[in-house]
Amino acid sequence: MKKRMALLAIAVLLLLSACGNETIEDFSYTNQRGETVTNDSLKGEPWIAAFVFTNCDTVCPPMTANLASIQEQLVDQGIEDYRIVTFSVDPVSDTPEKMQEYLAKYSVADESKWNLLTGYTQPEIAEFAKDNFQAFVKDDPNSDQVVHGTTFYLMDGNGEIAETYDGYIDVPIDTIVDDIAKQLD
Repeated sequence: MKKRMALLAIAVLLLLSACGNETIEDFSYTNQRGETVTNDSLKGEPWIAAFVFTNCDTVCPPMTANLASIQEQLVDQGIEDYRIVTFSVDPVSDTPEKMQEYLAKYSVADESKWNLLTGYTQPEIAEFAKDNFQAFVKDDPNSDQVVHGTTFYLMDGNGEIAETYDGYIDVPIDTIVDDIAKQLD
């Protein structure tokens, strides 16, 4: 009986530990300024993660505009300790230079807070998105588009997903800004 109870207790502990947030896997990618960005370099500050690409003709432009609106509110509230990180889902086309040109199309309050990442293969980002964010990324072989989710992920200072939000329609900008502020308390 004691053995069965011990096994049950271990199973419960394993189940509970699996339910908690997990830190995303180590990465080292290149941003739009040609700088290396790692999950370690983002530690200590909350950051918003999203999946976009520069040639997107559907959801990415509004998602990027929504990220810019979030930043505008962060600036208005005097919040300075955060980052905005996008992972390109079309890394072959999205060079650092192309991503810099893409970002310049948007009215961003502080470009230094943005990291538009590339420097991996299409299969690598699809696997990274699935394994770390339970996000879907699929190259469309019949077009120049990539199918991907529209979720924004609020990452805490330890690189764990703290919250998720719709990043495309009905984006809860005020809530996201409040949640970032709470991360800094």
